[in-house]
Parts: sequence; C-alpha cells; structure tokens
Amino acid sequence: MTAAPAAFPPPAAAADADLVAQVEALGARIANARAQIARAIHGQTEVIDQSLIALLSGGHALLVGVPGLGKSKLVETLATVFGMGSKRVQFTPDLMPADILGSEVLDDAADGRRSFRFVPGPVFCQLLMADEINRASPRTQSALLQAMQEQRVAVGGVEHPLPRPFHVLATQNPIEQEGTYPLPEAQLDRFLLEIQVRYPDLDAERTMLLATTGSAETRAAQALSAEDLMAAQALIRRIPVGETVLEAILALVRGGRPETAGDHMVRDHVAWGPGPRAAQALMLACRARAVLDGRLAPSLDDVLALAQPVLRHRMALKFSAPAGLTVAGVIDRLAARIG
Repeated sequence: MTAAPAAFPPPAAAADADLVAQVEALGARIANARAQIARAIHGQTEVIDQSLIALLSGGHALLVGVPGLGKSKLVETLATVFGMGSKRVQFTPDLMPADILGSEVLDDAADGRRSFRFVPGPVFCQLLMADEINRASPRTQSALLQAMQEQRVAVGGVEHPLPRPFHVLATQNPIEQEGTYPLPEAQLDRFLLEIQVRYPDLDAERTMLLATTGSAETRAAQALSAEDLMAAQALIRRIPVGETVLEAILALVRGGRPETAGDHMVRDHVAWGPGPRAAQALMLACRARAVLDGRLAPSLDDVLALAQPVLRHRMALKFSAPAGLTVAGVIDRLAARIG
C-alpha cells in the first residue's frame, strides 16, 4: 500500500517559500518608495538607491558633495516616504555636544527642593539629519559616536535609549573647502556607506528646473511606516548569501589591510585598511541591493558595485604614497582581482 502524499510541504520548504514571498512583497513596496522619492529628487538614481540600501541595512550614510546638489532635500524626502520622525542639526564651528545630545537642567520645586531634569536634544528622533557635519569641531562630531553605534546616549552618568529605528544621514562638504574639519576615523567607520553626490546630467537638470520653478512643486508621499522599515531590516538579515559572495567580501576587505594584503601596493602605501565592520556592512548592503533589484540573493555584482561606498571612507594612504594614487584607485585594483 503506497503512502498518501504529504498534505503540507516539509517545514524547511515551507519556510523557504515564506521567505521568498516576503522578499518579493518587500521588493514591491520598496519599488513604490523609490517612485515616491523620484517625484521630489530628479536624477541621482544611484544616490537614491544607495541611501535606500543604507536604511534597509539598518545603518547610517554620509552624503558627500558640494553645496546645492539636493542632499538636504533627499534626507527630508526619505523621512517623509518612510514615515519617520526627523530632526535637523546644522553643524557649525560653535556647536557643542550638548546641543545635539541634550543636557540636564536644575528644576526648583514648589516646596523648595531642587533636582536635575534631562532635556533631550535633537538626536532623540528616528532620522537625524546632520547637515554639513564636517563644519563642527571634532569634539562635537564625536558626540554622535555612541548614538550611532549603540542607539543610546549617556548624559550625567545616565543612559537614555534613542527611538527606533534610528538613522543618521549626514551631509559633508568636500574637505578642501575652507572652514571644514576632517571626521575622526572612528566616526567614519560608523557610517555604513559614503555616498558621493555629483552634479545631475542634462536631462535630469532640465526636468528639475521645470518641476521646481513652477507655481506648484511635486512632493513625495509616505509609502512605508517606521515599523515597516524595521520589519524590512529584519527580513534583509534572513536573506541567504552564497559561498562565492562571502569569499569575495572577505577577499576584498582583507585585501585592503596592509597586514593581510597580498598586493604589494596595499602593503607599501595604505596606512590603515577596513576592519570587520566593513565586512559586516558589505554583507548587509549586498543583501539590500539584491532586494532593490528584485532578486532573492546577492551576487558578485553587488559586491563590486558596493565596494567603493563601503570601503573608501574606511581606508587611508600613507603620506609617502606616490602622486596620483588614490583610495578609490586601490579599491578598484582590489575589486578587479575578485571580479
């Protein structure tokens, strides 16, 4: 007597099918979010995609470009599309850490007793826009370190948790401009991606002029909620990564360290390379990019496409490096070896 066919798929197969359905549904919702962002940000497709990758990966992003390219508008649009409470801090040379984190004030009660009360700063939000972050002193820049890594801040010996999700999208002017300070290496490492914002192409700039100088300007609408974003971040971490992609990530990151590099150029001319946090960032970002492209698993192309934004702010050259050699050039050399 033959056994009756199973009424339900095996648990593993059912789990796989459920994951596929969830990833496909997420891809459709993210496509809607991209469409909403494109209503307000014209062109800059790569910048938009990398910003979405940073948010889906649960990380922070550093937007680097000259003034006037729409970096601040992009951050405002992302807050609207994802339904996140946002605040903006304009970084200036006289900005103090308490202006970001908050401070304790002394209250006088009616009975004459006095006590300290914590007044939260603008960092207590879901999306913090740190505008022109490299115009503040290193002391003030470092005030964000604990918030970015641990999602909490300590003031007066008491720790205060930040709202979830919590993301920092910082804008930075090119360091060559007068009145800017380089970001500390420890803080740079907290940014999942460094996103280069360049001038728009001719067609995008023409569309922008027509859309933004009329009597009414098109604005983005909310496409997801903050809770949807956190669910998406959890789902991204469940997406499987193949052995080929894993080995490529390890080869790329470890190849950028002078201590473990097989390339003599890295050993001779790189002062410091990417740490384990870079490999973690690249793994998560590859998963998020696959979802953006409607795929169920990352590929080697994702590793190569994200090598620059993940690594370029996590490496530095020695002063003795030959003229013309750049960090971007070193990363391209490393990527060519795994591509």
